[in-house]
Amino acid sequence: MTDDIAAGTPASTRTPSPADGYLGDPAVRAKWDDVYADREQLWSGRPNGALVAETAGLAPGRVLDVGCGEGADAVWLARGGWDVTALEVSGVALDRATGHARDAGVAVRWVHAGLAEAALPPASFDLVSAQYPALLRTPDAAAERALISAVAPGGVLLLVHHAGMETRQADEGDFDPADYVWPSMVAALLDDGWTVEVDEERARVIPEGGAGAHHTHDVVLRARRLR
Repeated sequence: MTDDIAAGTPASTRTPSPADGYLGDPAVRAKWDDVYADREQLWSGRPNGALVAETAGLAPGRVLDVGCGEGADAVWLARGGWDVTALEVSGVALDRATGHARDAGVAVRWVHAGLAEAALPPASFDLVSAQYPALLRTPDAAAERALISAVAPGGVLLLVHHAGMETRQADEGDFDPADYVWPSMVAALLDDGWTVEVDEERARVIPEGGAGAHHTHDVVLRARRLR
């Protein structure tokens, strides 16, 4: 969920907004701050395998990294010549991400907000990447529509999630799959102005270390906006 800096400036800034810069549900922020604060490093620090594979043939342009976490994807994309905006709800995660970008000497635009609340300019990104996002489902499909509307004509929407999660039973903790957005829900909203290039389950490139390493397969949705 995260990442305007002048091109070539090896630093990061957050978009101006009220108070400390967060736009979104405070409870969601607090939940994810707690998740990140519980460990010194939550993720592996390497870019997600599906992102690397699916962007191999794309010319760098403007990219939105939804749910950027500690910034591995954002930094990798910036190193590859992309103009990166990265979005994240957790301030703890963003602090780590900005540090990693600074250490790497790359420019990233960070947005501390929920996706629906960020009010990003429509049709403004050549790639919208959401890797295992925890997007809450709402009756008006706000998150799904925000993902779709952010993609520029000719651009690509890339949504990746762990296979099997959508059909899991609700557990005794705070996870109920009915609360979240899954790739099938986004695919269902794509009209004839889109072409689906990839919609499949595949074996996952599993990173060494980091949370989520026990998941072995991904669902990958890649769609291109025609107009």
